[in-house]
Amino acid sequence: MQAQRTPLFTSRPVALAVSSALALLAAPAAWAQSETPGASLPEVSISADWLGAPGAAQAKTHPGARTVLGEQALEDQAARTLDDVLRQVPGTTVLDESGTGVLPNIGVRGLNPLRSEQVLLLQDGMPMTLAPYGQTGASLFPLTLQSVEAIDVARGGVAVHYGPNNVGGVINFITRRIPVKPAVTLKETLSVSEATGRLLSDSYLRAGGFVNERLGLQLQANLIEGHGERAHSDTRTGNLMLDAEWYASDTVNIKAGLQRYETRNELPGALTPQAYAQDRHQSTRPLDRFDGDTTRGHLNYQQQLGPGVQLSWNNFGHRSSRTFSFGNASNASQASTARSSSPREYWVYGTEPKLSVELDGALKQKVLLGLRYLREEVDYLVDSRNLATGAYSITRDWRFENDAYAAYVSDTFSLLDGKLKLTPGVRHEEVKLSYRNKLTGAQTRDQTRDWLPGLDLGYQASERLFLFANAHRSLRPVQFTQITYGGDLAAERAKNYEGGARWAATPRLDLGATAFRFEFDNKLEFVNASTGFRNLGEALHQGVELDLAWRPEAVRGLELKGGYTRVSTRQQSGSFQGKDLPYAPHHKLSLDAGWRQAAWSWNLNGLYQSAMFSDGANTVAENASGSVGRIPSYWLWNAKLGYDFRWHGTRMKAGLAVNNLFDRDHYFRGVDYSQGRLPQPGRALLLSLQADL
Repeated sequence: MQAQRTPLFTSRPVALAVSSALALLAAPAAWAQSETPGASLPEVSISADWLGAPGAAQAKTHPGARTVLGEQALEDQAARTLDDVLRQVPGTTVLDESGTGVLPNIGVRGLNPLRSEQVLLLQDGMPMTLAPYGQTGASLFPLTLQSVEAIDVARGGVAVHYGPNNVGGVINFITRRIPVKPAVTLKETLSVSEATGRLLSDSYLRAGGFVNERLGLQLQANLIEGHGERAHSDTRTGNLMLDAEWYASDTVNIKAGLQRYETRNELPGALTPQAYAQDRHQSTRPLDRFDGDTTRGHLNYQQQLGPGVQLSWNNFGHRSSRTFSFGNASNASQASTARSSSPREYWVYGTEPKLSVELDGALKQKVLLGLRYLREEVDYLVDSRNLATGAYSITRDWRFENDAYAAYVSDTFSLLDGKLKLTPGVRHEEVKLSYRNKLTGAQTRDQTRDWLPGLDLGYQASERLFLFANAHRSLRPVQFTQITYGGDLAAERAKNYEGGARWAATPRLDLGATAFRFEFDNKLEFVNASTGFRNLGEALHQGVELDLAWRPEAVRGLELKGGYTRVSTRQQSGSFQGKDLPYAPHHKLSLDAGWRQAAWSWNLNGLYQSAMFSDGANTVAENASGSVGRIPSYWLWNAKLGYDFRWHGTRMKAGLAVNNLFDRDHYFRGVDYSQGRLPQPGRALLLSLQADL
């Protein structure tokens, strides 16, 4: 078993971060003497991205279901973590494994949320998962709420341009852009558990701006430390991000970024029903913890090659590690005799050029072409140490490698004076996985090749009504651990269908409706220890999403929003044919009321999630360990009061919020080795203060 890592951010990194922060803090005075870039910044119009900018206007004309949460929406919500924010998005299911938000579990439209394995996660348009092809699960989530400016959730119409693992769409986290004028932001947020009094602090610094007309720099530093609500929940997470943007000419723009993310966490783990009834805030797994770190970098080259011709070339990579450690006792009445861990090391590099060409003529067209190469290397260990004798053993020592190639092309035809846009496209994926067991010498290879067609349609039927429909074929590649059993496996494939409308019924009332359906024809299922995985599963997901936004004229500054999702899932093959899929609630309702008047803002949001099953057998009765059984429905309410003011000429923002306002008791059934009732956070008080210099 690996030795425990040194504490997060030793003195040397801290000194470096502090000195860098102080240098940028001092920069505005010097920058002010240079020419303010303002509107003189060169314009490089880049549209070689299917989704485009994450704004309300783009979302309204996207040919699929799409929700964009902008900076104001993120600020107004009484959110402790990104988990809290994503719960308000239609069709999503979010479960908090750690109680502090460092390990969110995200699902879309009835897809299993555990480890976020079945949703494509992006950071600034680039893959965020540790191994985007070979291990789609997000066992390290290298983002913090404060560093995010917007969240773009496109649930349909994206499979040609973004992949793989795109059945439920994509979630793109957009980090904060470099401000044009030099600026410094300091923010402190304190979260206090009402039940236990445990404190979690969230300290954030941002300093950046353009040093001249062409070069911008930015530093973000975020440190989260303290305790979650439960015992054995000590956490310390640091996120350092350095960004640069250079307008090399009037037609060339280069962006680069470097990130260092580290997290050290005790995991309180799941409880038996008996332990949960005694005290839901306790922990009976004293040896469980999660540690991870990643160094990530990206370089994006953008160029306007000519009228209507744009090039974008993304290069990205990371070196990462993560370790789950756990004891072999399931509750406090049993003493663990051994401590095991599963350390994994990742090296990933990717490059993806994209070209956009607009063709004017009798038929206006926009052609998008893209290529991608991605290399993944993973070292996978499982080890154990006897706590009495100190004896150490390695039970797994695996090496995985993958070379993935993708190519895609789409052609958007503009008809009826641009009111109707039809986009046929196709994506080709080729994935070459290899596995080697270093202990036994066993080796396995698996290869996937597939063409994935898609068709998107958007029609501006009137000034107020937009109609859309799309049909795509999607896949989730065979995973690294699945090929360890040998055998010929095929990627999980699905057919996706979606149709809907957005209607501005009045200048103050917006309505939306979407119907969706996707069909898996060869889901991978685990058979047994000797057989391993086989393509046995067929499954169906279908449902509707409704949303509205109303700004009543009688109350200036008030906006009321609501969203409802109805999902029906069914296993269509195997021993559980006809039953619901696990972790697929049938109903979800979200409500949001926001009011802004002068310096004051107020927000109240609520979420209802119906009951769901934790296993494919749809077991209703809970077993003794709490690992299976029906998961009850629940309501959650959050409230926040905000006030903007000036103090000695400095712009300030103060916030007072209550998360889980009515202290609703809710849980899910745990992840991986920790099975049972996993409590979700109860009522907490949030205090925040921000200064913009």
